[in-house]
Amino acid sequence: MNIAMLDIDLKDIKKVYFIGIGGIGMSAIARYFLGRGAEVHGYDRSPTPLTRSLEAEGMRIHYHEATELIPDGIDLVIYTPAVPASHSELQALRARGVVPKKRSEVLGIISKGMKTIAIAGTHGKTTTSSITTHLLRSSGIDCTAFLGGIAINLGSNFVQGESDWVVVEADEFDRSFLHLHPDIAGILSTDADHLDIYGDRQSLLDTGFRAFARQVKPGGSLWLQHQIRDQFADLPCYTFGIEAGDCQSTAIHVEDGCFVFDYHSPEGIWKGLQLPLPGRHNIENATLAISIARQLGADEAGIRQGLLSFRGVKRRFERIYRDEEVAYFDDYAHHPTELKAAIAAARELFPGKWITGVFQPHLFSRTRDFAEGFAEALDLLDEPILLDIYPARELPIPGVSADMLLDLMKNAAVRLMDKGELLEALQRVKPGVLLTLGAGDIDTFVEPIRQMLENRAKTQEK
Repeated sequence: MNIAMLDIDLKDIKKVYFIGIGGIGMSAIARYFLGRGAEVHGYDRSPTPLTRSLEAEGMRIHYHEATELIPDGIDLVIYTPAVPASHSELQALRARGVVPKKRSEVLGIISKGMKTIAIAGTHGKTTTSSITTHLLRSSGIDCTAFLGGIAINLGSNFVQGESDWVVVEADEFDRSFLHLHPDIAGILSTDADHLDIYGDRQSLLDTGFRAFARQVKPGGSLWLQHQIRDQFADLPCYTFGIEAGDCQSTAIHVEDGCFVFDYHSPEGIWKGLQLPLPGRHNIENATLAISIARQLGADEAGIRQGLLSFRGVKRRFERIYRDEEVAYFDDYAHHPTELKAAIAAARELFPGKWITGVFQPHLFSRTRDFAEGFAEALDLLDEPILLDIYPARELPIPGVSADMLLDLMKNAAVRLMDKGELLEALQRVKPGVLLTLGAGDIDTFVEPIRQMLENRAKTQEK
């Protein structure tokens, strides 16, 4: 059996078992193996729309720890670091002599035989890798892609291509991206995060992003957001950004709900590019994607059309509902910088409108480490609503709760409430813009909120 080996021959994999199959990165790899004709089984702790989609595609999934449901004859076991070492199925497999692989290890093995574009950074990885994939495929470069979100154009977080190129999201969590050896790498930002893994920002830089950048293959290309160039002073690179960098975007403005900008490169200027995604941060993400697509031979016409037709990524400032009174967007923002970007995008799109934001903090350690930043970002809302912390993989930390943020905030309109109170409270929000924000299970409210807003609109029409 291959499962006890350090190296994997993908041709030999006929049956795969996933522990945590419902994770966004895990499910992309599950779809890859299913597409290769492998039998795919897995565990996750609860059903979600994503796991139901996987089951509809032919995967066999159960939702409680049950070692007896692990099938015989497995060639490969893949697990997510979000699953604790005490997980009964993980322990049972190891007791049998199985060597489970982390998702990141398998992604490294899959991409090893391909030409790899890896997008890294504390923020923006999913959107940028999705734009890059869309621009390449719109320009006739039929790349494969493993994405960290559901790209709306694809309807999936995975797409199988016929070319040698693969686009992957290079995740800094658990140093996962050190399993990648890209031909082209892009780094969007290096803000402090995952300090439960790295300890401090310097370690994040040294043993994370700089180590990843050094793994670009000889003759490959490293793209850096211009403001972080000095952090990689010993490495050759290209830079990108807003109004700065080797490749840059300028003259950003909004026309008819679409962001319009000019793209500058050493080869010339492309004027009046249009991107339906809101926010200057997404123009910067697109600047990197355009630069990589150009490097691979995409032409101006293909890139123009690709940008205009890009529909975004689910849970990345995703428009859920809009009527004459309210516009509702859902966003995965779970870091202060991401919160500020989402709120700024709403302000730019809807100047003068009242903005209500519901934020669910993600992880006790992240809430503790960035409490002041979260408070500062949430104060930018007109009406902030706080939910309790979503713990994910963590146990509670004494003294760390959503009350920490409440105590630090200056906005007199802030409210802390239980999830059970949320829908009733949102019935009374002022007309304007509504945002749901966070990486926990706040997404389970998206459909109920949409239905509530629809019903409210119908009632007001009568």
